[in-house]
Amino acid sequence: MTTSFVGRDSELAAVGQALKMNRLVTLTGSGGVGKSRLALRAAEEVRDEYADGVWWADLSHLYDDRLFTATVSDALGLLDHNPRHPIEALSEWLAGRRVLLVLDCCERVLNACWELVTELLTAAPNLTVLATSRQPLSVYGEHCVEVSPLSTGEDEDGDDEAVRLFRERCATDAPDVPIDSPEAGEIIARICRRLEGIPLAVELACARLRENSLTEIEERLTSRLDTLVDETIWPKRHRALRTAIGWSHELCAPLERLVWARLSVFHGPVDEVDARSVCAGGPLHPDDIPMILERLANQSVLQRDGYRYRMLDTVREYGELWLKELGEQQILAERHAAHFADIVGRAESGWLSDQQVAWYSRISDSHADVRAALDLLFVEDVDRAVEMAGRTGLFWPCCGHLYESRDYLERALALDTPEGPSRTRALWALGITLTLQGDHQTALRVGEECALAAQRDGSPQSILFAAHTLGLTHLMTGNPQDAYDVSEHALSTCATDPPTGAPQLCCLVIRTFALSALGRLDEALDKATSLRKLSHEYGEHWARAYADHQLAFINLLQGRPHEAEIHARAMLESKHNLNDNLGIALGLDLLTGANAAQGHGVEAARTSGTGHAYWRMLGHPNRGTPELSEIRDQWEQLARASAGDNAYETAYHRALTDDAEQGLALALQGHPGL
Repeated sequence: MTTSFVGRDSELAAVGQALKMNRLVTLTGSGGVGKSRLALRAAEEVRDEYADGVWWADLSHLYDDRLFTATVSDALGLLDHNPRHPIEALSEWLAGRRVLLVLDCCERVLNACWELVTELLTAAPNLTVLATSRQPLSVYGEHCVEVSPLSTGEDEDGDDEAVRLFRERCATDAPDVPIDSPEAGEIIARICRRLEGIPLAVELACARLRENSLTEIEERLTSRLDTLVDETIWPKRHRALRTAIGWSHELCAPLERLVWARLSVFHGPVDEVDARSVCAGGPLHPDDIPMILERLANQSVLQRDGYRYRMLDTVREYGELWLKELGEQQILAERHAAHFADIVGRAESGWLSDQQVAWYSRISDSHADVRAALDLLFVEDVDRAVEMAGRTGLFWPCCGHLYESRDYLERALALDTPEGPSRTRALWALGITLTLQGDHQTALRVGEECALAAQRDGSPQSILFAAHTLGLTHLMTGNPQDAYDVSEHALSTCATDPPTGAPQLCCLVIRTFALSALGRLDEALDKATSLRKLSHEYGEHWARAYADHQLAFINLLQGRPHEAEIHARAMLESKHNLNDNLGIALGLDLLTGANAAQGHGVEAARTSGTGHAYWRMLGHPNRGTPELSEIRDQWEQLARASAGDNAYETAYHRALTDDAEQGLALALQGHPGL
């Protein structure tokens, strides 16, 4: 949010006091009044009171309850790799921690908020929740703080926060406009009073100073407030905000209004490429889009978010009304879904390339819109829904979206669609997801179903996909010979030179892991070296990271800890680029072993503590493949012997409780600071 934080001293004090006395504080008020901004500032003010952090969950992109809990889990950094219910995982994660959890825009998912907050406050006695909502959550013990508009100089102390906001925004957005004369001051004060001190309304009016004088703004607002009395859309208390948004809409050029309406179909931040693809059509040429986006941002209709644009909820709602009025809701929703289905397809095609990391970022940045696209396709185009859901298997499980992955894949496979490569790929993706969640029995069943489907397909890609999911399940359940057999058979019958897609590299990874687990270290070393070279030629990072994992592991077993350290850091770098926390946790374990084997006991303690922090986020029951368990204990004993128990414990617990990302940064740098 770009609005300056002006005033609110009394509200900040009230919220701070309420958080000391209550475990659930809800900031209520109408749209545009500044609830989110106040919550953000209040959370910053009390951050030091919460030893385990302040966490912010933005719920504004949600449109139903289905993935609410997973969204909160993501916000808390909990990427639970367990098949248990998300509320159970969150309750366990928060139990014993002193945390402030901020839930923003709860009005979208009130029922889910009521259920989750009730459960969490019972399970986690040191948890405090700060919520923002247009109406209370109605949870027992809730303390509500009504967020009023900014003062307009009409109260007893004569403070005029709205005018201060107007002047600050004017200095930033229209510095050439003269506002220091007494006459200008009086006009600004009248404008702010007419807009009832609502921050978003004031901001929208101020944005018009680039093209309108203060007098013109006042006259137009006065006219609209006197004549617009239709309260069928928004209640009377929202009239000033409705007027400000409606006036901003009216002053937009026709094509700007069209873009505004069409942008409302998005559920997250929008970049220029997405806007061109979805919003163009009819009188709107794709080349017009970039300039219009900038103009809408200059008018505060859009908020700049790096290279993307974000639309506030209240402004989006207005755009949705106009999109419905234009009769374009369905066609824009279909165009939006087709666009993001195409994005996921292109991401899969570009996976085996030097654009792999960029595609992971692209899918991650578009998460809310990818989900919305799938939801529409489940109703409108089931064949494409199954195809798109299967393609997420290269991205969502890797980036920790296991709940979403399982939910969407199970829904996709429940659809009545014909057998074929798309359905087989969806079975593969579900099998991978289940294995990473630790639901190995179900994963094995799905993997066997995938293998049968692949045989019926007769497609080499399908056979390799099936071998990958079965091989991974075998590895995670301590059956490396079965993993080797299934991956070796698929590679010997279906591999191409060079590889033509992701499943072949996935099977190469499984075969290498199986060889090292079987103790065939020289063969594993050869395969890992070849795989790393192949991955480097393509410029991809996923398979390269696992090749480095195996090279680090084998070098450790064969007594070359310095070489192991080099490969462990290389793995961490790749997995950090991919935002793959499971890979990061595995890499930190290997780096711990390399440090311990070189006599760097305190450094090993630190990387072990950071690694345990990542494993806690994942909630993974096995911490990787079974053969690592015993050797981890050996590495710890080596490190303790080198550092001494007291120094080891101090470094370990400091790293465990410090920020995990900072610990990872130190590990990547090889920083010896303790």
